[in-house]
Amino acid sequence: MATLKVLICHTCYSSSSRLTSPPDTAIACLLRPRAPEPFLAPVALARPRRRASVSATMASGVKEVLPPALTSTSDPPPIFDGTTRLYISYTCPFAQRVWITRNCKGLQDQIKLVPIDLQNRPAWYKEKVYPANKVPALEHNNKVLGESLDLIKYLEANFGGPSLLPEDPAKKEFAEELFSYTDTFSKSVVSSFKGEGDDQAAGAFDFIEKALSKFEDGPFFLGQFSLVDIAYAPFIERFRPYLQEVKGIDITVGRPKLATWIEEMNKNEAYAQTRQDPKELVESYKKRFSAQL
Repeated sequence: MATLKVLICHTCYSSSSRLTSPPDTAIACLLRPRAPEPFLAPVALARPRRRASVSATMASGVKEVLPPALTSTSDPPPIFDGTTRLYISYTCPFAQRVWITRNCKGLQDQIKLVPIDLQNRPAWYKEKVYPANKVPALEHNNKVLGESLDLIKYLEANFGGPSLLPEDPAKKEFAEELFSYTDTFSKSVVSSFKGEGDDQAAGAFDFIEKALSKFEDGPFFLGQFSLVDIAYAPFIERFRPYLQEVKGIDITVGRPKLATWIEEMNKNEAYAQTRQDPKELVESYKKRFSAQL
């Protein structure tokens, strides 16, 4: 399998590195896009009460002004000064998971975003913040934690805001099953991008459709909106437009639950503020995978 020269998130170690593990173990980072063009107009509602159940339309009602990404010439923040910081890349789907969770829990005032330019990464990030040199990373209580699925669960367990996991034991068990499947899902879809057949991707989306059919008390994976939806949203956001334009595959055909899930997710203002421009997502994926199709 040919090695791809791409910037990756979640397993990215240097701004000019090649993939040192098989390319299908990571999703390529993309150039920072313009503001997204929403599939549906988002609905802004008042922020729910703390620890209340969360709806797909939860939002603060105010669009956050995002800071510029820090580069190799940027000074580091005053690390370990008591401020909680979330280090992300604006284009990284793994970092987007934690960014969405922060927004959905209404933690914009408690957790400061620190975006990193992965193409021109500051040396101090590896030296002083996170030796793994990856995003996302969370600076909290004088320590730095990583790994996106661990971090979204950490925010749920250690911060206030609406609950993003149900109390129902059956739903909790299914949530863990779906968390475990996220890597398999991504690898299966990316394999089709690399010309290795569409059957794996179709099977992965069929799994998603079946998972969305398990609970009938809402349109989301666990019925009500949860961390599971957040775990999958950044990847489906990227996969859907690319498959539509490049392969002429509409992932919602024959999958009504998935179609409804996408519509409901696009109403979530907390998520919408993190979304990428679909056109730029497609163009970036074309550059990375066109030679293999």
